[in-house]
Amino acid sequence: MWLYAKSMTPIPLILDCDPGHDDALAMILAAHNPALKLLGITTVSGNGGIAKVTLNARRVATLANINVPIAEGSGKSILGAFEEASDIHGESALDGAELPQPVMELSSLHAVDLIAKLVRENSEPVTLVATGPLTNIALFLKMYPNLKTNISEIVFMGGSASRGNRTPYAEFNIWMDPEAADVVLRSGLPLTMCGLDVTHQALVTPEIFARLEKMATPVSKTIIGLLKFFAKTYDEVFEMPDPPLHDPVAIALLIDRSVVKSRFANVQIELNGNLTRGATVVDIYNRLGEKANCNVALELDFDQFWELMLQAIGKIDATK
Repeated sequence: MWLYAKSMTPIPLILDCDPGHDDALAMILAAHNPALKLLGITTVSGNGGIAKVTLNARRVATLANINVPIAEGSGKSILGAFEEASDIHGESALDGAELPQPVMELSSLHAVDLIAKLVRENSEPVTLVATGPLTNIALFLKMYPNLKTNISEIVFMGGSASRGNRTPYAEFNIWMDPEAADVVLRSGLPLTMCGLDVTHQALVTPEIFARLEKMATPVSKTIIGLLKFFAKTYDEVFEMPDPPLHDPVAIALLIDRSVVKSRFANVQIELNGNLTRGATVVDIYNRLGEKANCNVALELDFDQFWELMLQAIGKIDATK
């Protein structure tokens, strides 16, 4: 039985990502739940260099029968910085299993221009979901301000209301391009932030691995390989034997808002701190008296989240 969003009309969305193990699962969930209408996938450097993550997006699309336009985007932050997360995602940015060679063609458009094209051509407002650094999204907002009214919401995986994972207070996606995140937070659009507080509850536990193994499909076996690599690196780096599947949380809440509990709060990006650059300053108790600008997801319904994720994985082989 499918879990649907409140509206039975599929939500049109564009996924901007940097695959990445958890991005790969976010792609699968976005493409294989009937509550969503995936319009396109765009890539941004983050978990790996732009060529790596773009190739990974095309390979995952081939694996999971995802037939939407894919466009390559920004290879560096707005200020020109870049760093791969190879300690977590491996040399390819998606180590752990053999992925098929891509059959999905790459769009000739830059990611920012593909986002604009898809938003302009869609008959209703589009949701932008970002699971990597926010560079492409910020550039879209700056380059196509006339299309802001065609955006219903921006949902992003990034930030934290507590601790970070790249520095003590900065989460990786925001730390990679804090200037881009600042543009998004100041956009005035409806925003939902899925930070480490909520995504660290989306754990891939032994019970989840057992359910994947029970599926015994080619896709589930590939996903097990990917997630076991992810589990190994998370245990080595963060002492977390059950790795958190960050990015699909940002997709799951669109399918059913009750998957997360959130708090509407003022969120600002620290741009200058020597020790805190890239931190998301989440004013949960409104101590600064600033206007709230972002829904901050803080609690996850673990069972409901995994039902959605496993349903999507199980659907893939049936659609081939």
